[in-house]
Amino acid sequence: MARTRFFRDLHVWQRAMELARLVYLQTEDFPKSETFGLRMQLRRSAVNVASHIADGHGRLTDAELRKSLSAARGSLYELETQAELACGLRFLSDESGERLLDLATDVAKLINGLLGVLAPQENPKQAR
Repeated sequence: MARTRFFRDLHVWQRAMELARLVYLQTEDFPKSETFGLRMQLRRSAVNVASHIADGHGRLTDAELRKSLSAARGSLYELETQAELACGLRFLSDESGERLLDLATDVAKLINGLLGVLAPQENPKQAR
């Protein structure tokens, strides 16, 4: 796969950064009791998505990039779970939660698309 020169050029990284900014904005008004709880977990998960993408881009092999994208997807699914909980606890409005989850879904599709492109090619001798 031909790589972009800078991870900042990756559309998936740009959307993950948009997601992280949105999470920070939407968790600003969480109850004080959640400062080190759900608020921090959501923020950490959101930052991890973009960070894993950037880290993987800096690795030397497609296999290492796949690992980092897999980790990004795991962090994204953590974020989605935490966002669902925040909505259920009414820390996020339905509209805010839906916006966040829609963007998370977009990022997941981009990650999954990249993982599909980077899928290891089957060795024809092993396929027989």
